Amino acid sequence: MIDETQFKRIVKSMPFLQNADLDFVKDFQRSAFVAQIPAGHDVFLEGDHVEAIALLISGVVRVYKVGETGREITLYRFGNGSSCILTANAILSRNTFPAIATVEQNAEAVMIPADVFRDWVKRYDLWRDFVFDLLSQRLSTVMAVVDEVVFQRMDRRVATLLLKRGRISNPIRITHQEIASELGSSREVISRLLEDFIHEGSIQAERGSIEILDFELLESRSRV
Repeated sequence: MIDETQFKRIVKSMPFLQNADLDFVKDFQRSAFVAQIPAGHDVFLEGDHVEAIALLISGVVRVYKVGETGREITLYRFGNGSSCILTANAILSRNTFPAIATVEQNAEAVMIPADVFRDWVKRYDLWRDFVFDLLSQRLSTVMAVVDEVVFQRMDRRVATLLLKRGRISNPIRITHQEIASELGSSREVISRLLEDFIHEGSIQAERGSIEILDFELLESRSRV
């Protein structure tokens, strides 16, 4: 159950609710509930039955796959005002969850039970449009990951990741294993590539930290 105060706060994260009619608002407040999910908590593991979907008000959730060798690859992350397309798909298809979803930053989420989710898709145009927009956006993200894995060399992918993170914060607090898990590689491969970057002078590395020294040089590596 969601009260008026909570609903007003939720609308700030999910602007599409501003256009909701009274029937949907009442249904939303009656059926949904707010949950706190701590960092490190696995929302879903591969093979789990999906009983509810989480729409984040705050925090970040990482969705990833683990291969038979134990290597990880990040499919996407979602945060404020968004949700997980694999959860939505599992609910609509009544299948189990096909990956792992883990909270990276303490999250507050609006939880919507699976049967309610399916019912709203049938009954409310506003909700159906939101779900389909979500599916469209995340599908593009996943397709970009597939393109990177299949068609781009690993050194380009590492350079691109460092540039993206480095423009937010430099030095970057990240380990070789975390880069490997993000990109679906092994720590040994990542370490070897980072040594190449160090020797060419584009970065310097310390334990758990990488600093970009030459953005232009690293940019050139991301385009080769």
